[in-house]
Amino acid sequence: MTGARHRLTGRLTVALPPGEAFPLFTAQGERRWASHWEPSFPAPVADDAEPGTVFRTPDREHGQTTTWIVVDATPGRRIRYARVTPGVSAGTVSVVLERAGGHSDVTVTYELTALSGDGAAHLRRFADGYPAFLEGWQDAIAEALHKDGQGPTA
Repeated sequence: MTGARHRLTGRLTVALPPGEAFPLFTAQGERRWASHWEPSFPAPVADDAEPGTVFRTPDREHGQTTTWIVVDATPGRRIRYARVTPGVSAGTVSVVLERAGGHSDVTVTYELTALSGDGAAHLRRFADGYPAFLEGWQDAIAEALHKDGQGPTA
């Protein structure tokens, strides 16, 4: 038993109202701003935010595939995923969007449990870097919105 469990919560700001920002946090929408995000779907999906939707992403660090399942969602407000990387970690990721003027305050929470000693070490590193991780999300989203003419001008 590894005993490593982490609950990591942080916030970022997106320069769109929640209804417009929400798709950025879906499997397909994240492609818009995350250069290494490559979800694949084992079955066709019309709505990738629909509960029960399954997709996979490569975990390059461990040479594994992470399987994700949409657990629940309220479009424009929140989405929650379950995720498992075999032999590494399992848990949930939730994204909650709140209107703040013309933009969104976004709270992202990872609740992960290590499945091995290597997984425990990975989670410690992830926890240590979590604030910078979310800052990277915020910067990448802002850059993508700017390129699309949706974000504030620099």
